[in-house]
Amino acid sequence: MRPPLPSAAATATAAATALAAATALALLPGTAYAAQSPGASSFTISDPRIKESSGLAASRVHPGVYWTHNDSDDGPYVYAVDSATGSTVARVTLTGIGRPRDVEAISLGPDGQLYVGDIGDNRGGTWDHVWIYRFQEPRQLGDVTVKATQFTVRYEDGPRNAESLMVHPVTGRVYIASKDESKGGLYEGPAQLAAGADNVFRRVAEVPWVTDGAFSPDGNRLTLRGYFTARTYPWKDGRPEGEGERVDAPWQGQAESVTYSADGSTLMFGSEGASSRVVAVPAAGTPSPGGSASPQPGSPPDTATSPEPTGSFGKGALVLAGGLVLVFGAKRLFRRRARD
Repeated sequence: MRPPLPSAAATATAAATALAAATALALLPGTAYAAQSPGASSFTISDPRIKESSGLAASRVHPGVYWTHNDSDDGPYVYAVDSATGSTVARVTLTGIGRPRDVEAISLGPDGQLYVGDIGDNRGGTWDHVWIYRFQEPRQLGDVTVKATQFTVRYEDGPRNAESLMVHPVTGRVYIASKDESKGGLYEGPAQLAAGADNVFRRVAEVPWVTDGAFSPDGNRLTLRGYFTARTYPWKDGRPEGEGERVDAPWQGQAESVTYSADGSTLMFGSEGASSRVVAVPAAGTPSPGGSASPQPGSPPDTATSPEPTGSFGKGALVLAGGLVLVFGAKRLFRRRARD
């Protein structure tokens, strides 16, 4: 007799298990995805409190330090992580704000202040306003409590979900990229954010599905990333120009964040999950070092000089990647619905 076909539930469970195993293998600390840049090195976030790293910003006053935060269920906290060790060297507790709802992004402005985007809305854009929190980057590293300024944000064309907030490093203007598979938009904030009033962001460009973005330190480029791809666009007259240049973004199970290193030579790609890996990829215009490159400070010995596979996976890997995103996305959505 022909054995009975497995049920749909069993098939889905087996597929999810296989995908999770493949992801775990792909994200082992010794595995990365593009040749190391001379400006920064890949690292692993070791703090067990950081389970949903959803944004990255390179410090300007503390070399090699990156600011990050959890997506949700953590409270008003921002963490400073030393890329040389992967350890947390400061946790900032924000006061003067309400309870964070869905924190998705962080960016450093030319005023030396960190901007935290509480801008997520996984209910498909049903919250009529979101928030930005701003505070001065601490000059000393260590656990500290600071008073932040809270700004209310509304979009001129109605509520929407977003995960990307970018502050231009020259003008200081804040931009938000909405997350939509077919009609994402780049939104420009007012020249100066105002506390105690609505800050209306207006749509200025169309963008693809975006989970994070970052300006280069000179303000001449904008890099936007999604789950599978990333592109760098020339930035001219307050707008991204053209179709952009493809970046070999790493394959990460829950691809959530990107920032430039402080010197602009490297793009740092992050993801959610315990002990998540932040992967260094040469930025546009930066030559990849050869296999004889010297180990970079903070790099694990087995990855500092080894070439890392690029983002070319073939059809089978793309199918695997697509299935994994669906699994992770569904789990995340159900988890949030349960909380709500």
